[in-house]
Amino acid sequence: MRQPLLLLALTSLVACSSPLPAVDPQQAWVDFSTPTPGGKLLMAERLDNQRLNDGRYFQVTPGSHELMVRFDFEVFSGRLGMMNDPAERLCYLSLRYDHFEAGQRYLLEARSLGFSPSARLYNAKRELLAEDHMVNCVI
Repeated sequence: MRQPLLLLALTSLVACSSPLPAVDPQQAWVDFSTPTPGGKLLMAERLDNQRLNDGRYFQVTPGSHELMVRFDFEVFSGRLGMMNDPAERLCYLSLRYDHFEAGQRYLLEARSLGFSPSARLYNAKRELLAEDHMVNCVI
């Protein structure tokens, strides 16, 4: 039983440390950012409702796509004393953008305000293109 778990752990570690693939000029590339101090993890989860193997980026064909990301962040209860330890929150945020262009780079930014997460998509000029339309928090 230990060997399959060890193999799975090692495979996951190698995937995380492998270099990003070359950018395909026939597709659009989406990078990630979490300016929120409590933002711990932002990863690509699904593209057009299909689960992804590498959560470090999106590379999409031109046109319309729905992106889903996993966003883990810390929240504080606001209580004084020992009860103010941070808690982790896990949310899935989806957004849709209809005009991805080949060869362009985009930035998907996730942030949290208290318990409420949000995601926004920007172009290279930092113009807002889309905002999340669905937020599903499981913790």
